[in-house]
Amino acid sequence: MNSGAAAVGEWRGSPAGSPRPTEPDRVGRGEREAEPRHLPSADDPYADHDAPRWLKFLWRHLAPRHWIAAAALLVFPFAASPFLTFQVGGQSLALGLVALSLMFLSGYGGMVSLAQMTVAGAAGYTVAILGTSSTAISLGWPWPVTIVFALAIAVAASVLVGWLSVRTEGIYTIMITLAMGVAFYYLALQNYSVFNGFQGFQKVYPPTVFGVDWRSPVPFYFLALAFALAGYLAVKYIARAPFGIALQGIRDNPRRMNSLGYNVTAHRVAAYAVAGLIAGVGGILFTWYNGLITPGSVGTSWLINILVIAVLGGMRHPLGPFLGALVFVLLQTFAIDVIDRERFNLVIGGVFLAIVLFSPDGLLGLWASLRARLQKQRAVSTSLR
Repeated sequence: MNSGAAAVGEWRGSPAGSPRPTEPDRVGRGEREAEPRHLPSADDPYADHDAPRWLKFLWRHLAPRHWIAAAALLVFPFAASPFLTFQVGGQSLALGLVALSLMFLSGYGGMVSLAQMTVAGAAGYTVAILGTSSTAISLGWPWPVTIVFALAIAVAASVLVGWLSVRTEGIYTIMITLAMGVAFYYLALQNYSVFNGFQGFQKVYPPTVFGVDWRSPVPFYFLALAFALAGYLAVKYIARAPFGIALQGIRDNPRRMNSLGYNVTAHRVAAYAVAGLIAGVGGILFTWYNGLITPGSVGTSWLINILVIAVLGGMRHPLGPFLGALVFVLLQTFAIDVIDRERFNLVIGGVFLAIVLFSPDGLLGLWASLRARLQKQRAVSTSLR
């Protein structure tokens, strides 16, 4: 029996008042990316049970290195050029959010979807169609209503993808999600009354709120950073919530979880809904970053690129998609100075192949293995003294 499902089953079958399983037992195979639970102590100002759960979560699960990284991200736009801030920083955060939705499905739910950029594109197209752009068919609705509708469409599209694919496994799931992504691409390409065909929508910019032009490099970076941080913390929190624990148990042993009374299909479809919300936010940001959306924005190449980004960074930790997006954007931005733009896919394909061969858990897995090796060598050298 796999550890994730076993932990849930043992706890549910234990006498009343029994403590919950420890974190490694609860998350099963996810224990490699989960951090140890911090027990309340005299130094914990939020040990009081009346404190909000999210505040307890932040205090107990964010280590000093997280705060250092957050400080570095806040300082970055003031130390870097506007080009790096917008082209590298803003784009990496937007793409990282879309890839985070795939990481959530695969890392915690064991489901691989190639339709995440399709879901993101549905949100982007909704913003362009209902909002304002240079295209005459845009409806010009108020931006709060437009964004709410865009996120609702993204969640609905993701639920549809999940409902059709969760009853399959392996290659069949991948093929169904790929087919839906390709179908949406051709729908956008061939429909002119709603999607404006191959021209798409131009000049799709974020609204001016509080007198701030949110497409300027620094404001857009902080806008993307805020939503990326919210997505990262939300995924970390859900992974430790009852729904996340059950989802990981389903990933490890769906038959066992079904026998324990969990609705496997409902949990998987709900996971797609959460992933759809994350991808929708990323899709809106990516549309605002580009200032446009066309069928090429949701083409087959971008469906594969999101998978490449998630695998590059690592599919077992929410930080992985953002790291993978950063590497992808850096290669995309600077590799064309050395090689032709048409050969970029060859470069990214070579990097992807190297990561898969030498570190299946991505760059984060490579770093973890190197750190473990250094610690082992240090322990050996200490024992020989």
